[in-house]
Amino acid sequence: MKKERVFDGRKRPIACSLRRWLGLSSLYVLAVTLTSVAPITQAESAVQAMPAVPASETCYVDGWAESLQCYRIPVSDDGKVALSVLVAPAVNGGQHEPLYLLAGGPGQAASDLARLLNPLRKLNRGRDIVMVDRRGGGRSDAFDCGLGVDAPSNIEQFVAKLAVCRINSGDRPLTINSRQTVDDLETVRKALGHARISLWGGSWGTRTALLYQQWYPESLQSLVLDGVAPIDTKVFLAATAAESALVELQQACSGDPVCAGFGDWRTELDSLLANWSDEQAQNFPDPLTGKTVEEPLEAWVLAGAVRTALYDPGAAAQLPFAVDQAGRGNYVPLSGIVGLFAEMEGAMSMGLTFSVACAEEMNRISAEDIASDAAGTFIGDGFIRVFSEGCKVWPVAAQPYDAPQPRHHPVLLISGSADPITPPKYADEQLAYLEQKQHLVVQGGGHINSMRGCVPDLILEFLDHPQAELDQNCLADIHRPPFTAGNFGPALLPELPEADSRLAGEHQQEEENAGPEMAGDVEGGRQ
Repeated sequence: MKKERVFDGRKRPIACSLRRWLGLSSLYVLAVTLTSVAPITQAESAVQAMPAVPASETCYVDGWAESLQCYRIPVSDDGKVALSVLVAPAVNGGQHEPLYLLAGGPGQAASDLARLLNPLRKLNRGRDIVMVDRRGGGRSDAFDCGLGVDAPSNIEQFVAKLAVCRINSGDRPLTINSRQTVDDLETVRKALGHARISLWGGSWGTRTALLYQQWYPESLQSLVLDGVAPIDTKVFLAATAAESALVELQQACSGDPVCAGFGDWRTELDSLLANWSDEQAQNFPDPLTGKTVEEPLEAWVLAGAVRTALYDPGAAAQLPFAVDQAGRGNYVPLSGIVGLFAEMEGAMSMGLTFSVACAEEMNRISAEDIASDAAGTFIGDGFIRVFSEGCKVWPVAAQPYDAPQPRHHPVLLISGSADPITPPKYADEQLAYLEQKQHLVVQGGGHINSMRGCVPDLILEFLDHPQAELDQNCLADIHRPPFTAGNFGPALLPELPEADSRLAGEHQQEEENAGPEMAGDVEGGRQ
């Protein structure tokens, strides 16, 4: 009899915490040349020798109503290290290769991607969907250093706690890297009896997917990469990308009749960040209680909250109003922006995050790189400074990547034009070695767009027919959410011109009959 478990993915609220926006969320090559990749048929799959599939148990996770099959897959020679693997079985028996979901960060848990199963429900009809928590992440012995709900927002305090964790963790930080993660993924593939697999990667998960493609090309069918972090790209240099996303938001705002009414809110934002005072920091309203914050809200944390809001177009739509109100002395809407992600799930496991980031990303980023990227941006070095300082107390050997080799697998790239961390140019300019690729760009889209509009259907079409060119016309139907107009959110309906309304015409006649004094009263009441 299979056991039944419930995994509760809910976290306690995180107020003004570094963890809320540290990772690349919601980011290695073996010289093997692959001439072609043909679809695996059921007959071919059955012929390939695979070990017996380990036993599973029925379980549930927060965010997905259906049952899953959950495994513990040993990945060490002595069997003492096992990974948590969640599988949403194909509804119709699995006619197609399974799709593995790779989480971002580095440090996010794949099990926290269960909500993606909802927009990918059609895809789940014909193929298993698999979520593997990598070593040190999620339910695979999370390496979080105790930097969870109560992690300090002050950089110096955060780094001090990180240093203590590094000292007390022995050799563990030295053993966590992307090569290990990719090798473990291959072990899981074999253990589950899968022939070729397809990979969906989000953010840093795209980096993991691209490395898997390099090291295990014969095991791969196709790739879907959302928020692309190419192997050769220094994605932690994110200030310029965030600035570009904010500029695009400005442009969209100026073309919107409601948002344009807030005037030059961008200059107000720059002034706010540049002149943020101790009094403002100490008296900022807590986003969860409305009372004064217990810890002063430093300017770089506020800038980080603005950057994080740009990940999600719905959150970004609130920025102009919130900044305009802050300029008038009302910080409550801006406090709401800070608190938008306070209860987010899938927070990073900080030990895992820094082991990978320090060895594979920060090792190749110079002080000159940081200064150049930060110049003229609203965030400056605020995002990367946490890693710069953290890696000083987290010594790990550099893990450089080899130059990627040409690959022929079909690849679907997905980008948001206003992505503040992995802009479309990364996918356009850094993946010349991929010989079969298509690129979907969602206009006004932020970071991760696989669940928006027709994109899930395009993913399904691509996986079912990876050689066919997709009709992307439906992407034009995906629009930015409406801008916040006031304390109660967006305007419900645009104001109609009076000439277009018969009732408005009658109302105008009443005003004229009432005389100037009465008409002024009616107009004032309308406002």
